Order: sequence, then C-alpha cells, then structure tokens
Amino acid sequence: MNLRLLRIFWVITRFRLDTLIPLERLPAALRLLFRLSPLRLVPTGPHSPGKRLRLALEALGPVFVKFGQMLSTRRDLLPPEIADELRRLQDQVPPFPGEQARALIEAELECSIETSFAEFDTHPMASASIAQVHAARLHSGEAVVVKVIRPRIEEVMRKDIGLLYTFARLLRRIPEARRLRPVEVVADYESTLFDELDLRKEAANTSQLKRNFKHSPLLYVPAIHWPLTRQRVMVQERIYGTPVADMQALAEQNVDLRRLAERGVEIFFTQVFRDNFFHADMHPGNIFVNREHPEDPQYIAIDCGIVGSLTREDQDYLARNLLAFFNQDYYEVAALHIESGWVGEDTRANEFAAAIRTVCEPILERPLKEISFGQVLLGLFQTARRFNMEVQPQLVLLQKTLLNIEGLGRQLYPDLDLWTTARPYLERWMKERAGPRGLWESFKKQAPELSRQLPELPVLVHHALSRVEHDQHQRQRQADAIEDMQQQLKYSARRDRRLRLGILLLALAIAWQPLTQWATQQSWPVLVAAGLGMLLLISR
Repeated sequence: MNLRLLRIFWVITRFRLDTLIPLERLPAALRLLFRLSPLRLVPTGPHSPGKRLRLALEALGPVFVKFGQMLSTRRDLLPPEIADELRRLQDQVPPFPGEQARALIEAELECSIETSFAEFDTHPMASASIAQVHAARLHSGEAVVVKVIRPRIEEVMRKDIGLLYTFARLLRRIPEARRLRPVEVVADYESTLFDELDLRKEAANTSQLKRNFKHSPLLYVPAIHWPLTRQRVMVQERIYGTPVADMQALAEQNVDLRRLAERGVEIFFTQVFRDNFFHADMHPGNIFVNREHPEDPQYIAIDCGIVGSLTREDQDYLARNLLAFFNQDYYEVAALHIESGWVGEDTRANEFAAAIRTVCEPILERPLKEISFGQVLLGLFQTARRFNMEVQPQLVLLQKTLLNIEGLGRQLYPDLDLWTTARPYLERWMKERAGPRGLWESFKKQAPELSRQLPELPVLVHHALSRVEHDQHQRQRQADAIEDMQQQLKYSARRDRRLRLGILLLALAIAWQPLTQWATQQSWPVLVAAGLGMLLLISR
C-alpha cells in the first residue's frame, strides 16, 4: 500500500496535477502544504492541463480511468479542453500488444485462433481501462468483435481498491463525511468493478438487455456468440454505428438530435421502472447511433459489464420522489425521506421541505442547458449535512447513470427539457403500477406459486383452524389460571388483614393490663379484645 501511495505521489509530481487545483478553495493547512511542496519546482512540460490529467489517470490505472470517464460526461463542470481530453479515455486507452491478446485468447479458448475464427485482426479496434477489442470473422461469415481482459489487471485493481478503502476509513472519522457512508460506497463500487473482470457476467447482462428491448425502435443490443465466450474472452456481434459523441457525423447524417435526446431519457426510465434492469455505464464510449433512419434514430448499446437494479420499494420511492419534485410538492419529498429512514424520525417535515424547496425550486420548468445538476447535488449535500441524511449505497449506480444521462443530453440537445420528457412516463408508470393492470400483472407473477400451493390449501386451512382452536383453548387455560391466581391473592390479602388485626387486638389487651390480673379484676373489655384477637389468629 505504501508503494502504491508513493506511485500516486510520483504521478501527481510527474504531471503537475497540483496546477489544476484552485488553492484558494482549500483549507489553510493544505494551501501551505502545497505551497511548500517540491511539486512546485517541477516544470509542467509542453502538454496542456487536460492532457496531463488524462495521462495521469491512464498511468494510475483502471479505477482512476473509470473516474475520468465519468468526469468526461460533465462538460458543464469542466473546461472544454479538459473535457475533450478526458473523452479520449472512453476507448483510446493505450492498448497492450496484439500478439499478447492473441495468446490470451488462445489460452482461454484452449485452441488456436485459426480454429475459432476465419479472420482475426491483431490490431485492436478499441482499448479501454479493463479490456480491449479486436475485429474478427467467424467461419460462418459473421462479423464479430472479440473482447479480452487486460493481463494482470486484477492485481492493480485490488491495490487501488485497497487504497480507496483506506481513504474511506479516514473519511469515516470525520462527522460530516460519516453520513456519506464512504466504506459502504467503496464496497459497492468494488463489487461492480470486479464483476467486469468476468466477461460471462457481461455476456449474460447483454443478453438480458437485448431481450428487454427486443424489436424496440429505441435501443438495439448486439447478440452474444456464446460458444466462444469465456471468463476472460467474449465474442459479440459487430455493429456499425456512429459514436454518440461524434456530433459532426450525426449532423452530416441529418440525425434528429431532439428526438435522439428524448429517446435517451425514455430508455433510461424504461430500464429503471419497466424492466428494473439498467445499463449503469452509459458513457459516450459505450453508446452508438444506428445509421439507418436518421429521422427516427435508434441507440446501440455495448459494454454491459455494469448493470443495476432496484428493489420494488426503491422503485416506488424513487418514482414518488421524482413526481413530487415535478409537482413542486416539497413537503411530500420531505415526508418520503422521513418515511424511508433516510433522515431521522425526529426531523420536522416542514423545515426539511423548506430546505429542499430552496435547493430545487430554481431547476424546475427550465431547459436542460440552464440546469446544473452538479450545483443541485451540492445544495442537496449541504441540506443533507443539516438534517444528517445518509447516502444510500444501493442508489450510487443510479446516481452515476443519471450523471451520464445528463451529460449525454447536454451534448445532443442542450434545450431538452428533462422534466417535460420524464414526467408523463412516470405518471403513466405509477398509474399502471397501482391500477387494475398493475394488480393483474402482479397476480400473473404470483399465479405459479399460488397454483403450487392450491392443492395444499385444504390441509393448510385445517392446520390453521386447528391452530386457532388450540390457541383459543390455551388462552382460556391461561385466563382460568389468572383468575385462580387472583382469587388466591384476594384470599391471602383477607387472611393477612385478619392476622394483622388479631395481633393488634391482642397487643392492646396485653398493654392494657397483664394477663394474670384478668380473672381477679374481671376487666371484661380487655377479655373481649383478647378473645377476638385469639379468634382471628386461629382463623388464619
């Protein structure tokens, strides 16, 4: 770990990343540390700041490259020169040698390239942070692409994840950062990131997404060639689309960019709410546009290594929150947060609603180009700090996908009104979910289980009735026992009262006159009291 920290420090030094940090925004101690650091003695070199940042991320490895890929979609938060450089991280990471890729594929398939493919291009088509892709052709004549995992990538990733855990544990000691649940977020990121190392999982995700959008005009997903797919090698149908980030090519093809942007939003909400299975790595390097029918454009999605899903409760919660935002019902948003446990039960809903209104009111009914979700998230984090709201790790992938969707929408059609596009879909989904159709669909899903249990229903009813009868008898026996105990307590109480009264009368008689003088002096009141006292004692 110490060597990895030294490596990171060396990369920061080599590429002078300190020049990208606005020192005036840092705490005084950090400002002093940077000003006294030997970093400032290293020349920046001929490269631009954006290129230095890209080269540094590439040098640091796949975890940092993934971070740069996400940043590349946020052109509203970055200078254009830096955004353009980071965009090259999508599929222009330096490749490893083609002959090495060929050897890895042959080892994984346990046969020669010539046995598996009629043609194989050792020069990679694209190279990403975890794998690279080569063009090939099957013996059947079908054009395919072959994806192969980089050599020794797992070791580097484990070191980086370990470093992230170290940072997360340090953050957990800070009260304001504890609510972000950094360790849980890193754990969730670790599981999704390492899932990408098993290409069989990506192939299965791809097949599922393809079934979900079968014959759909919105999205096309290339087919998997399963006979040649292994853990570290995946063979997939080759597609010929236009990269969604190539705005010049889209314009030359007369693609309807507004319709394309609206369909991107529709695809996202369809995946999240209809299918509960969404592509969670939708950066521009994984999205293409079909070249046919530019007036009715269709997306093509690849690289399904990271997908997400929500529980039914998360779906309902998310939809109700978004609709409440659209309707500017901030009290409902606050109530939903309290109901879900994201904030404490002692939170006053009206105060929380007022804080949310202050953050979210400016973004409604405005075109996407005028909305900065980065500023909105910053404002919500400030609100969260005030009300001790915690980040939910299960929604981190969804939040990341929303950021990618926003960046894609800004790039395609800045005037897109996200709210106007999404609101009718959500309202229709909620209506279908809670209406007769939703109930019928729920019944159909549960029908197989009901049909299995139906023959056992008489036995189950008999057992239930027997159990009810047994419980009734048990409760009656308990009631009788309690009544007996109460009677015993009452009898004991009366007996104790008689005992105390007898002792009292006898004590008074003895104190009044000695017993030896009773008969001679014939003190009848004393004799009566003593007699009553003795009678009460005997009657116990």
